[in-house]
Amino acid sequence: MEPNEIKAALGSGLLSFPVTPFDAEGAFAPARYAEHIGWLSGFDASALFAAGGTGEFFSLTPSEIPGIVRAAKAAAGDTPIVSGCGYGTRMAIDIAQAAEEAGADGVLLLPHYLIGASQEGLAAHVEAVCRSVKIGVTVYNRDNSILRADTLARLCERCENLIGFKDGSGKIGLVREITTKLGDRLTYLGGMPTAELFAEAYLAAGVTTYSSAVFNFVPELAQRFYSALRAGDRAGVERILTDFFYPFMAIRDRNTGYAVSAIKAGVRLAGFEAGPVRPPLTDLSEEESAMLADLVERNR
Repeated sequence: MEPNEIKAALGSGLLSFPVTPFDAEGAFAPARYAEHIGWLSGFDASALFAAGGTGEFFSLTPSEIPGIVRAAKAAAGDTPIVSGCGYGTRMAIDIAQAAEEAGADGVLLLPHYLIGASQEGLAAHVEAVCRSVKIGVTVYNRDNSILRADTLARLCERCENLIGFKDGSGKIGLVREITTKLGDRLTYLGGMPTAELFAEAYLAAGVTTYSSAVFNFVPELAQRFYSALRAGDRAGVERILTDFFYPFMAIRDRNTGYAVSAIKAGVRLAGFEAGPVRPPLTDLSEEESAMLADLVERNR
């Protein structure tokens, strides 16, 4: 896709990050991945993110990412595929170029590794990645990689293929400043863990869509929530938050890292062989998996 095409696709509806399935030895399981991606692409996601945060990007080797992108592209039909990308600048460039060669329609630039950086350093990092590929690039504001509005504006002037801004910082004031200052120059995505919990606040700040992790295993429910949100059906939004998302949050918050582990457990409950999470993450206990199964059953 041309950058403006993936920009339009990202802004046209609900998004999701498929989990990355592993076999008993912890290796990527492409057949399992294709089965799950094929199922997800039958629902109304505007784009899927391969090897993203919920896809355990942080636990993948750079050499694994092109194969994951190719498998996603082959199974997704017409659904666009955006690849995760990150780490230090040179490694991020290598990953972005490999993803582009593998057929990715865009890349999501996750925060660089470990250390803080100045605005000048962050800008140089983002620009280098943008200039290394022709496909559209979305930056992910969170943790140690927080671009200010003026920095992002300068990057938009210099990088034509910078097409998206995703926020996982929860800094609503900054998000509103960015959406006000840059208008329709970018597509704006919500990226907080369990994004539905924050969707109303982000919508008010000008962020019209988000990546839904639970779409991995309850896609109809995720779509119902998104439709209620965009229709201004506050009662419908509150009902789904109360019946599903707040209890899900309680399970997710029982252990560090469960924002990913609980999604993978949900995928297994949906009948797909997702395998375990890779260390340093840990899987849900049998008790917690049973709690999740009961929650899903009550919300069918």
